[in-house]
Amino acid sequence: MGTLALNADERVESVEFTDEFLAVGLKDGRRISVPVEWYPRLARASREQLGNWQLCGGGYGIHWPDLDEDLSTEGLLRGAPAPDRVAGGI
Repeated sequence: MGTLALNADERVESVEFTDEFLAVGLKDGRRISVPVEWYPRLARASREQLGNWQLCGGGYGIHWPDLDEDLSTEGLLRGAPAPDRVAGGI
């Protein structure tokens, strides 16, 4: 097993937004950046709503209580956008 696997810590350390991107800092120093448009609830949210996030899932997830939105570091690392919510009626 490589040393990178031994030192990987995919728990969330920070969450930041720009007009175009969601950037999540991990405990191991990595940074995940994805287009905010991948997550419609986040894309439509106010700065205040985006700033009101909580850790969940033992630190491996992010929850926005005002938006009823949850993301996991596993999904972010996989590059998984939100499912098509329009088709689901949301």
